Amino acid sequence: MNKTTQKNATIAEQLAHHFQAFDYETLPGPSRHSVKRLLLDYIGVAVSGSQTASGQIARKFAVSTGGHREATLIGGGERVPAVQAAFANAISSHSVELDDIDVLALFHFSPPVYSAALAAAQQKSASGKDLLAALAAGCEMMERLSKAANSSLRNRGFHTTPTCGVFGATIAASRILGLSSDEIVSALGLAGAQAGGLMEMYGPSMQKRFNPGPAARNGVTAAAMAQMGFTGAATIFDGERGFLAAFTDENFPGKLVADLDKPYPLDIEFKPYSCARPIHNAIDCALEIRRKHAPDLARITGIKMARHPDWAHYHQNPAPRTYHEAQVSLPYSVAVGLADGQALFAQYNNARLGEPVLKTLSNLVEFIADETLPRGVSCRMTVEMDSGERYTSQVDYPKGSIQNSMSDQELRVKFDSLVIPVLGAERAARIADTIAQIENCPDIGELMGLLEPTDAASPRTTATEKLRA
Repeated sequence: MNKTTQKNATIAEQLAHHFQAFDYETLPGPSRHSVKRLLLDYIGVAVSGSQTASGQIARKFAVSTGGHREATLIGGGERVPAVQAAFANAISSHSVELDDIDVLALFHFSPPVYSAALAAAQQKSASGKDLLAALAAGCEMMERLSKAANSSLRNRGFHTTPTCGVFGATIAASRILGLSSDEIVSALGLAGAQAGGLMEMYGPSMQKRFNPGPAARNGVTAAAMAQMGFTGAATIFDGERGFLAAFTDENFPGKLVADLDKPYPLDIEFKPYSCARPIHNAIDCALEIRRKHAPDLARITGIKMARHPDWAHYHQNPAPRTYHEAQVSLPYSVAVGLADGQALFAQYNNARLGEPVLKTLSNLVEFIADETLPRGVSCRMTVEMDSGERYTSQVDYPKGSIQNSMSDQELRVKFDSLVIPVLGAERAARIADTIAQIENCPDIGELMGLLEPTDAASPRTTATEKLRA
């Protein structure tokens, strides 16, 4: 597509031209490193999530549909059609609330994009270099669309991870399958035909875990059907009834195609705590107060939680009924942070929800909207004691953010903590070593074959399943 033609091109046509040219050799070094770090994190989270009730049901469903044995179900080992593997693995990777996040805490890159890319890559015996290029392309597509559509998309009640994720999954799968520019245009149109996902997902059910599943599956479907000749609308983004018009009240289409001729900085953040990302700032506040002041929990009389208006009215439930609900409860998360000094998956066990000290602390949290806070996820927490003392902490950049990053070693520790209980230490080390050299892997099937449980790990898996029921 020459410059003259590109001036008259739709957004989808410009993006298709851009992503069709993606390959490993032209991928900037920082992007290679970012998507590789996320690959380790994704695999660890998906292995752990595959053992939860939601992950097990997703795997069971994928197997029940039958079909060609194309791609591996992470943590189960069964081979199913690529579209079903993408579906189930996306749900598994979103089932313990430890998946990555963008800088605005609006969406998760890996459940839709990585699940689709790995399923397609295994189906096609793609190389590690091909996979890394596809992952970078899919993540870029997803973030570009989020920037063009948010905050209106979120405020209208749409969940960014599936609504924008289906386009990221489509681009990733398109790169793996080797689609032409025209075919990518059609694939994006077909992705738009399948876009959806609602924020009506907070509560005791598994609904939030489900959302990235269809996005990953539909991305593989869109790319495969476009390759077979099924055409899609080239105006899917900028048309009168296109994605931006349908899903937003205010949008910024220029952000979809801004600086396509320059390297795209992928800002991927990671989660150290097993809950919704906008809650992490509050947990960091609680941990800082605990570390510096060690307050007697029985003498706390109030907890004031100032949040930026962007998030002030979310995550307020003080009495979660299941761990699903607890993972989107700021009061409960602050309570376990103060009580335990951590907020890992064990802290969100259903058995913990009724503990008197956690219930008391949760009910003390009072929310305050404060527009002077510098970032949408900023929190300022004040703990009030019966002596009149007050302890205050403000966190603008939580642990795992770009400005307060998790090191490669910290990510490895997180990975080991998630994988070893399911697959054992030896297998976890082999997986991590394979990912560290993934650009030298001739066939992604080698990596996926390592994600099947071993007999030796089965007793640990049983114990883990009991913990997460």
